Amino acid sequence: MKKIALLLTALTLVMLVGCGRSNTGVVKQSSHSQPLNGEAEILQSWQGDYPVAQLKLLPDDQREQGIGFIHEAKAFETVWKAFKPGEAVPEIDFKANLVLFARNTQFYNRISIGKVNVKNGVAEVLAMETRSAMPIEDKVAMSLVVVPQKGIQAIQTGDKIIPINKKH
Repeated sequence: MKKIALLLTALTLVMLVGCGRSNTGVVKQSSHSQPLNGEAEILQSWQGDYPVAQLKLLPDDQREQGIGFIHEAKAFETVWKAFKPGEAVPEIDFKANLVLFARNTQFYNRISIGKVNVKNGVAEVLAMETRSAMPIEDKVAMSLVVVPQKGIQAIQTGDKIIPINKKH
């Protein structure tokens, strides 16, 4: 009986700590779009290897993160050429869409984005990853997806929320 009471107390504390986070995921709404709640449709997706030496091509504030976004054609083209050398750069309407990425940060594991959930305009990327103890040396596995931008105002990456500032 004491073990059950202790377990319930511990569970309650965990829930209180989780609910008491100061980073609630609420993003200031812009006047041009209401925040989305629900699942974002994945329009296109790609998986493959990305050279570690080219991680510097990812957006400045997202180079160390496992999850990120690209919202400009020029930046996407540069990343694509490192990701899929020799393949034509896919045409993406960056006025309407956004590219999200997931990549390895600790070990080399195949990775695939399966779903993008959005709550209060904050996108959370759900990715599946194989498990290995292979160290990251010259490449990481990466997955890219295209989703509609409408209603997505930021992206959750770990415990950080990165706003998406578009200049259109």
